[in-house]
Amino acid sequence: MFLGGTVPTIFPGPLVLWAWNEKAKKKAKAIKFLYETLKECAPREAKPMLIPMPDYRPKYPKINPEVEINPNHPNLTIWHNKIDVCMFVGVHCHQANLSLKIIRGGTNCYTIAMCAQAGHEDACLSFRDASVEKIMHLAEWVKKLKDAVPFGALKKHVAALEKKDHAGGTRN
Repeated sequence: MFLGGTVPTIFPGPLVLWAWNEKAKKKAKAIKFLYETLKECAPREAKPMLIPMPDYRPKYPKINPEVEINPNHPNLTIWHNKIDVCMFVGVHCHQANLSLKIIRGGTNCYTIAMCAQAGHEDACLSFRDASVEKIMHLAEWVKKLKDAVPFGALKKHVAALEKKDHAGGTRN
């Protein structure tokens, strides 16, 4: 899904942005490597982004949604940048759960959560026990799948799902 998005975005949180221990430093380097790999391997038309969530304080009265995400209104950043797939990594569980609920309820963004704990039920896809090794493994797969996923594949997939009604039939 990440390579099939038009604006795949990584939202790193304070657990990886602040070098509070060696593990956090290593995860931050792995996230940067994943982002660089995504930029390198994404289709030319795609616009990969890395938008930090350095803390959880409300950003009022106005934020610049191109450079940061308001943790209490993540949907505004998603709408402004037309983000169709995003990944949260290094965000404390309580804040990730809140943000994922808001995004799921108010946008069509496909959400991915890389959690160091048990995962997040409100994400479309959730990795648990996220480690440097798992992040690097994901980056390897991004490289392997380069050119295998067409640009806009996520939008086509969502459109196909929306055509189907709840009983499995097709809408006209």
